Order: sequence, then C-alpha cells, then structure tokens
Amino acid sequence: MKILVPVKRVPDPATTIRVLPDGSGIATDNVKWVINPFDEIAIEEALRIKEKQGGEVVLVAVGQQTWQEQLRTGLAMGADRAILVRSEAALDTLAIARLLAKIAEEQKPDIIILGKQAIDDDSNQVGQMLAEMLGWPQATFASKVEFQDRKCTVVREVDGGLETVAFDLPAIVTTDLRLNEPRYASLPGIMKARKKELKEIPADSLGVDLTPKLKIKKLDPPPKRQAGRKVASVEELVQVLHNEAKVI
Repeated sequence: MKILVPVKRVPDPATTIRVLPDGSGIATDNVKWVINPFDEIAIEEALRIKEKQGGEVVLVAVGQQTWQEQLRTGLAMGADRAILVRSEAALDTLAIARLLAKIAEEQKPDIIILGKQAIDDDSNQVGQMLAEMLGWPQATFASKVEFQDRKCTVVREVDGGLETVAFDLPAIVTTDLRLNEPRYASLPGIMKARKKELKEIPADSLGVDLTPKLKIKKLDPPPKRQAGRKVASVEELVQVLHNEAKVI
C-alpha cells in the first residue's frame, strides 16, 4: 500500500507566541518549529499500516527550504521518502490543497492520511478540500482505521458519540488525537534519514493557481488575564457572577 502523508511545520506548542506590533503575523525569532502534532499522528498511523501490510510511506510538505528539518524528522520516524514543494510565499489552504492534489495525481497513493487540522491556524480545511478536488471518499476525525482488501473502515468522532464509515480506496483520512501515540525517532532512524530521498519541487512548476483567496487582516494577542479578587460571602459571589461576569 502506498500512503501519502502531508506534513505542516508549526511552532512548538510549548513556545510562547508573540504577535508583531503591527499585527501582521507572529514573531518567528527564537521560535522552535515542529511537525504539526496531528500530522505526527498521521505519520505514525501510516507507519503502522506499512508494518502490517507492507508498502511505502511518502511525506509531502508545502513550504520553504527550512521545512526540510520536519521532513527529516518524519523520515527518521520511519517514512521512506519525502517531497518538499518549495514556496517562499505564504499560501492559503485552498492553494495548498491544489498543490497536494497535483502531487497525489503524480504519486498515485492508495490513501492520503493527514492531521485533521494544524495547531497554528486551526482551519481544518485541507483534507476536505483535497477530497473534493480528487473526487475521493473521505473520513475526518478518525480514532480507528482498519483495512480489508481494498476497503477501509474508519471509526470517527462526532458530537455525542462515534460513527463508523466504510469506503473503497483510494481515499482520504484525517486523524484525531485518540488514533495513536506517535513514536520517537530513534538514533538509527535519524542516521538512516540522512540518506533517504528528499525531493524538492518548485510550487510554480505544478501549474496551479496560487493566488490567495483568504487574507489575514490583523492578528491580536489574547487579552491579559485580570487579577482575581476575594469576596466576603457566597451571596456576594453569586451577585458578582450574575451582575459582573454574567455567567449565571
């Protein structure tokens, strides 16, 4: 089975994010970058499928040359090869989905597994857009994935419970937190990753319209947390919650 896993580079969840004074973006100096945690889960699931059924795991990222670092991390986890679609400009989700669709048409994977969303913009759009462009069935928010012959069964998390869907391959699956626990890259894996193929493709060579349809006008940091205060009685607490906080 050939599995394509899109990967995004995001700030480490433990990093303190600072918004630029003009609100045009975040300050990137001294920021540690990692694989999007949901994409790490996707890599792990792809590796487990490969270990059970054989095949090939191919990573793909759309970004600048610095994104090679995260692709190498995925290769060290056990992926077979990687593709970096080089773009110096920031792209919106629609442009990224179009580029991934082109890569999928060239690579012809049996399944595409990616994180349900990226933790930086939380858009939760690329997987769904990609499925529409390719005309493939999709299952989002997967917490369990199983295969039998050319059919995939996915248990997905929905409001109020779980839903089980089944469909034929090729298909797209987006991963949720409870699907698995990603492995760490071992030292032998890190050494092997240096020799694995990492191919670069200019984004503008794929014949895709990269004109952004979405524009971020401004970023604002969250308001500073206000100091608490003590109240003299339960009655006063109830009054404050009702009249000031307006939560009851």
